Amino acid sequence: MTLRIAMWSGPRNISTAMMRSFSSRSDCAVSDEPFYGAFLEESGEPHPMAAETIADMETDWQAVLAEQQGEAPGGKPVWYQKQMPHHMVGPVGIEDLLDSHINAFLIRAPERVVNSYRKKNELRTPEMLGFAQLRHYVEAVESATGTTPPIVDSDDILADPETMLRRLCGALGIGWDPAMLSWEQGPHPEDGVWGAHWYDKVNASTGFAGSPGEAPALEGEYADVAAACADDYAWLQERALRA
Repeated sequence: MTLRIAMWSGPRNISTAMMRSFSSRSDCAVSDEPFYGAFLEESGEPHPMAAETIADMETDWQAVLAEQQGEAPGGKPVWYQKQMPHHMVGPVGIEDLLDSHINAFLIRAPERVVNSYRKKNELRTPEMLGFAQLRHYVEAVESATGTTPPIVDSDDILADPETMLRRLCGALGIGWDPAMLSWEQGPHPEDGVWGAHWYDKVNASTGFAGSPGEAPALEGEYADVAAACADDYAWLQERALRA
């Protein structure tokens, strides 16, 4: 029986590093943003490498969902699926994964997300960062299950990876594996084709980068976007696992 983990996050939330971490487990398969191609085709968003991504991926929402609800690649007992709630603009949402997955959430301070995202893509609206959607999805899990799902903050993971990953594994119902603290440098075969644009830092890494220090100071429209995400982030952080 496959234990499927849907790890929901916005962009630039160390989500690829977390995918690397779980891929280091011998019992775990990983998938990289499986609904991304369907999102790009449905929305027409002008993301970097959009055409290449659409050409490379399944873009039928229901077909992607069926695959994610199936058996893990390679017959692995654990399947970690890196998911983005702001990609779910079509007929499929977290409601379709409540019975088949453990849904967990990765968050990061809006100032850090904005500062990282603006270096890689045009940032037009707060919705592109997914904070409101993350909150909505947590509320959906709470409503369906009566409990708060596992939520972890990127800053906490970077500051103390082993403690936080141990806590996360416990909340997910899987054993701790110290292999999760490191990975092979360079691109990984599970990466989406868009990794050539987005994954330069994680491709240069072999483990978590360490405490990120003070949050960056933002100005103008970037400060406005971060401020628009602040309430949802605070709501999520109140429910996050602690070291």
